[in-house]
Amino acid sequence: MTEAAATTEPRRSPLHERHVELGAKLAGFGGWEMPIEYAGRGVLAEHSAVRSAVGVFDVSHLGKARVRGAGAVDFVNSCLTNDLRRIGPGQAQYTLCCDDSGGVVDDLIAYYYAADEVFLIPNAANAAEVVRRLAAAAPAGVTVTDLHTGFAVLAVQGPAAPQVLGALGLPADGSYMSFADAEWKGRPIVVCRSGYTGEPGFELLPRWEDAVALWDEVLSVVTGLGGLPCGLGARDTLRTEMGYPLHGQDLSLSISPVQARSGWAVGWDKPAFWGREALLAERAEGPARSLWGLRSNDRGIPRPHMRVTGPGGTEVGEVTSGTFSPTLRQGIGLALLDRTVTAGDTVTVDVRGRASTMTVVRPPFVSSSPR
Repeated sequence: MTEAAATTEPRRSPLHERHVELGAKLAGFGGWEMPIEYAGRGVLAEHSAVRSAVGVFDVSHLGKARVRGAGAVDFVNSCLTNDLRRIGPGQAQYTLCCDDSGGVVDDLIAYYYAADEVFLIPNAANAAEVVRRLAAAAPAGVTVTDLHTGFAVLAVQGPAAPQVLGALGLPADGSYMSFADAEWKGRPIVVCRSGYTGEPGFELLPRWEDAVALWDEVLSVVTGLGGLPCGLGARDTLRTEMGYPLHGQDLSLSISPVQARSGWAVGWDKPAFWGREALLAERAEGPARSLWGLRSNDRGIPRPHMRVTGPGGTEVGEVTSGTFSPTLRQGIGLALLDRTVTAGDTVTVDVRGRASTMTVVRPPFVSSSPR
């Protein structure tokens, strides 16, 4: 999912003042000023809290949009890659918005409400473009509404996440990628069994104006269970350990779903979706490069855009994402590598002028499951 720093004046979450009170380190993500980590703890502690107990993230910068009207599901299904026929009302689905070349405009979550209503959660930086493309293509009778600041998003993640929802009186027994309309203290809220950390979790969508009250109560329960508020720094280390792609790094207009090993999110048998012909051709031919995991054999930590070489110093690719894994206590990363490279190979990464050897692996790097 996109988290690129913005160059214009950033927008702010409804929880901005709460983050300031908690001493959060703030930075721009997709045009929004969001917390990276909180004072006195930091990324390692926040990461560990999610893996061992529970954490709560403010991800209200994510976009929100609603597609409504007769045939809304069929329309969305003819645009985005995944097949909404695989799911039904009350279920959510990871999918991709591609252009005609097969490049990824964005990756997003689609909530299937009914045949005439789909709710979408794109990335912050790409939300307006996704809405624009859908609105331009919508047939008569179908409306696409940008609701970016209509809802906040709180992600409650970790083994103790169901206990948090239980304490709030919210449904916690749904299957993975299911969602439900619920109430909290008489206020409407959408609860989805999903997340971006590899741990059991939920994404809560209250109305924008209800976000502060909900955050306060969620945080009280989370800290009572030994958890922490978590910033986007921990979100990045958690998703990298799982090998989850980030738009703008591991997926982009120049990195297709076929190259990024996201073909599982493509409805290959559908008669139509944006980029279909280009993606079918690339799949048939085989991608010239593919996304692999890298595991450091020394103290090197891979970072985006670092050069990767094979035997004899031949360049074989580039790192797309990289970090220090708090769980494994070593450097890990994702890299786009030539088709000649395979699992088990040893490659060299240029880590700021120093050669670091790394082993090519298939993610995830840790044995965890969101289910």
